[in-house]
Amino acid sequence: KMSNKINIVCISGAREKLQMAAMIASVAAACGDEVTVFLSMNALAFFVKGNTDNAPVEGAFGTLMEEKGVPPFKQLFQQAVELGDAKLLPCSMAVDLLEVTQDDLEPEIGPPTGLTRFLSDAEGGQLLSF
Repeated sequence: KMSNKINIVCISGAREKLQMAAMIASVAAACGDEVTVFLSMNALAFFVKGNTDNAPVEGAFGTLMEEKGVPPFKQLFQQAVELGDAKLLPCSMAVDLLEVTQDDLEPEIGPPTGLTRFLSDAEGGQLLSF
């Protein structure tokens, strides 16, 4: 099969949305698709080193996933990078607003990237947002 180019924009801090984005990223990356995840706004803070906050749930399903031991979104994003060469890119504007540097972010996070660059690189692929 031809590989697809899948671009995922994560702006929500809600657990269910981050979970679905991570599931798509990890499955697509494992299938050999080219995956780029753009982390911005409320999503980015969960990738700052030492942040152990649980993403808030939107509804019952978020709680159910935790109760049933579904692998957490951060673990799925890490697997996407390790197993499938996915890229996790922090939004440069969000990095500036949070006053963090790349060194403050988890090791699997790539270099801060502007929205213009992300959209340019995303051209010709699928664009999903969560």
